[in-house]
Amino acid sequence: MPRTMHAAVVTAFKQPLVLREWEVPRPGPGQILVKTEACGVCHTDLHAANGDWPLKPDPPFIPGHEAIGIVVALGAGVTVVKEGDRVGVPWLYSACGHCEYCLSAWETVCDHAEFGGYTRNGGFAEYVLADPNYVAHIPEGLGPQEAAPLICAGITTYKGIKETDARPGEWIAISGCGGLGHLAIQYAKAMGLMVCGVDIDDGKLAHATSLGADLVINASTHDPAEVLGQETGGGAHGVLITAPSLPAFKQGVAMTRKRGTCVLVGLPPGSFPLEIFNLVAGCITVRGSFVGTRKDMAECLDFAARGKVRADIELQPLSAINTIFERLETGDVPSRVVLDFAGPVPESITSRANANADSGLGADADSATKPAAVLA
Repeated sequence: MPRTMHAAVVTAFKQPLVLREWEVPRPGPGQILVKTEACGVCHTDLHAANGDWPLKPDPPFIPGHEAIGIVVALGAGVTVVKEGDRVGVPWLYSACGHCEYCLSAWETVCDHAEFGGYTRNGGFAEYVLADPNYVAHIPEGLGPQEAAPLICAGITTYKGIKETDARPGEWIAISGCGGLGHLAIQYAKAMGLMVCGVDIDDGKLAHATSLGADLVINASTHDPAEVLGQETGGGAHGVLITAPSLPAFKQGVAMTRKRGTCVLVGLPPGSFPLEIFNLVAGCITVRGSFVGTRKDMAECLDFAARGKVRADIELQPLSAINTIFERLETGDVPSRVVLDFAGPVPESITSRANANADSGLGADADSATKPAAVLA
């Protein structure tokens, strides 16, 4: 086992990530160490690095919550995984396991939940600690690069579709057809739904059509609620808003037909108004959905293992992370970017680590918030 690893670190909010050498963490009791093969890049990572949300992580920390890798070491008492297993280290890093939410299979809203790449160091590193009780078990035949986006974007959209309560043969509108939306379209079609894709990018809408969308609407040139109402006879039975855009939230509620359900999974900062009369008179439900449970994870990965869903991915090295974040800021990422750890580590990582080694920051085995010494 090497003594150091390469990692991309948030040292301050709204600043470029710093590429460093950090100490390889050691698994304590009830923990495992995973050698990262691939890690997806999610818009949530950008929110984390910018400190956008009310509950903020504490720099320095390592983002990344779509890490796939091989278990290389076990802490004392671990029995549910073994060395050599391929697992995913997802957003839901762990939960208490005994509160009312955990006991009713809603561990994602546990008050004591920990989150990968947020309250715990994540997968923008060559090694990552994990809780074996909450890792994703990657099915045979599903490669690490393919699986990476599914353990966040995949489970988030799959669970969101379930939360709309739309039934086979009914209409679902997917607002935002990019990184999350292109997966949502595939899951929805595999679940027997009629799909309308809504976006402001004609390229993404063309891609939505190629993935099986039955109707697409450009929200910059047409009123989605009006068009969808005409085409479906009243609007969508379910609406899933994946776009991190406040106007999309207002449009999404308007696209929902009477007695339908609009599910929010995008997380832009801020708030948006609801038209109370239409909501009440139409018996419309507006519901938040936050990733998914371990059962949802197994189900969403099974769809992919059976060839029903496939993420469109762009492979990049860890050294490109700041460029990737810049592209996410401007919407210049058509689908999903995956950091590929299989190739050689560019010299730029080590040189930048040495150049920035004066800050005294490092990796901690148990938390994303405790500094240690830089190893350069």
